[in-house]
Amino acid sequence: MKHHSGSIEVITGSMFCGKTDELIRRLRRATIARQKVQVFKPVIDTRYHAEKVTSHAGSEYAAYPVASAQEILTRLEKGTTVVGIDEAQFFDAHIVRVAHQLADRGIRVIIAGLDTDFRGEPFGSMPVLMAQAERVDKLHAICMVCGEAASRTQRLIDGRPARYDEPVVLVGASELYEARCRKHHLVPKE
Repeated sequence: MKHHSGSIEVITGSMFCGKTDELIRRLRRATIARQKVQVFKPVIDTRYHAEKVTSHAGSEYAAYPVASAQEILTRLEKGTTVVGIDEAQFFDAHIVRVAHQLADRGIRVIIAGLDTDFRGEPFGSMPVLMAQAERVDKLHAICMVCGEAASRTQRLIDGRPARYDEPVVLVGASELYEARCRKHHLVPKE
């Protein structure tokens, strides 16, 4: 089943808010609708399985690990109508151009990724993707300190908030990160 026009959808929020679960839900629905689906993820994301997108809750969907956004175009199979991209914040800046090229071909592009890094600052190309997408859904987790809605990702090193000058990219899960609300998100500058 072909789409009448392509589009870009972005699913975003902090870690542990359900981005990958929502991506997988949409991909499964597209599969039920007999659409040809391909899913891509950055090769650096090896937390759970190299060739699957996997949510923290355990949902899975087969995926191609790619080293660059451009590689998505070279791996695109004939007849694909839906492309899923997980952890988009880790891709190079070309992810924006690739998403538009796919959408311009009539493909539904569903992108999941963190909107901000552990510092609370815009992460990679996600702000541009969010601004240019036809649909954006920002999900919220639960603050691990107070139980309120969480929109930020707290990196922890030995149980303490990571300093601002720590590297931005450090792939991990609950052993390194927690969801936090604005009040409880801490990033020491010194």
